[in-house]
Amino acid sequence: MAFFQKIKIMIKNNFLVVVLLFIVQSCSSANNDTDTTNFLKPSNLTVTTDVLGKTTQMPDGNGSGEVRFKAFAENATSYKFLINGKVQESLDGELTYVFTASGTNSNTVTVSAYNKTAFVSTTSLVTVFVKSNLIWSDEFEIDGAPNPSKWGYDLGAGGWGNNESQYYTSRPENVIVANGFLKINTIKENFSGSSYTSARILSKDKFSFKYGRVEIRAKLAEGKGTWPALWMLGDKISSVGWPASGEIDIMEHVGKTPNKIYGTLHHPGHSGGNADGGTVMINNASTEFHIYACEWTAASIKFFVDGQLFYSFTNTNSLPFNDNFFLIINTAIGGDFGGVIDPEFTQTTFEVDYVRVYN
Repeated sequence: MAFFQKIKIMIKNNFLVVVLLFIVQSCSSANNDTDTTNFLKPSNLTVTTDVLGKTTQMPDGNGSGEVRFKAFAENATSYKFLINGKVQESLDGELTYVFTASGTNSNTVTVSAYNKTAFVSTTSLVTVFVKSNLIWSDEFEIDGAPNPSKWGYDLGAGGWGNNESQYYTSRPENVIVANGFLKINTIKENFSGSSYTSARILSKDKFSFKYGRVEIRAKLAEGKGTWPALWMLGDKISSVGWPASGEIDIMEHVGKTPNKIYGTLHHPGHSGGNADGGTVMINNASTEFHIYACEWTAASIKFFVDGQLFYSFTNTNSLPFNDNFFLIINTAIGGDFGGVIDPEFTQTTFEVDYVRVYN
């Protein structure tokens, strides 16, 4: 009796297995039929974009970077948006995306409408303005020595290969913050074997960054032989040397050619007198404040004075301008670039209102 009961149970269980296999196979066949034969390819795909805050005065948006997309296609059941190399999915064709690259940029957006595995796509350019975020600054609001958490000093004579005539010090006679301005004073005086003194401050080992916008409002030193500069060196200079580290000269000015502003890039094969750069003539460089700026990305490095673009350089992966750089502010005198010093020169001041770095 127990033997026949076992046989009945085995038959019953095997029957259930067969039924389940049939159901699974039927469902699988149905799905395969649906996936391959029973759907229509989407068509007539349209995409509208709404850049947040877009007006006649702000045609590329209000700086938030937010864009709302709305896609529609006949027979579509889902949508995909390819933006900045990443896929964003949407069932109803609506997507809100926030661009983060600062400045005004044209972005390629590919939208695909799907019905199962069939799809149709379209690509368009969306121009969006993204307001920069301040990531570091010095407004020079506290009187005394420059903020030690932000600035250190290069000290010594000769200008490290430029044959300059000054001795750089950290004395308040040569560098001080007063009345809301950084003041670098270049003085004709005998000091440690040199005939002039000045100062060179730098953010090395305190602050450096990769890509962004630097703005510096300054009134430049004057006098034949002077050489005020706002510039940057790559963090790797201690390990790879110069010019392999790269150098970005946001602003240079020499008193022998008043009001001529230089924007220059030094890198292997293009350094010293063979560097890449451009110039622009402005008015009253040494008697009025101007805003000197550099916009630096993986694709380009651009130089501005008072918002006017005067030189643009194409950046590539093979160049040293894709690592962190630190800031330098100084006034040199004489040397290979500064040239002959006016024998009547006694003293001049390079004043900086602020330094601001945006992402």
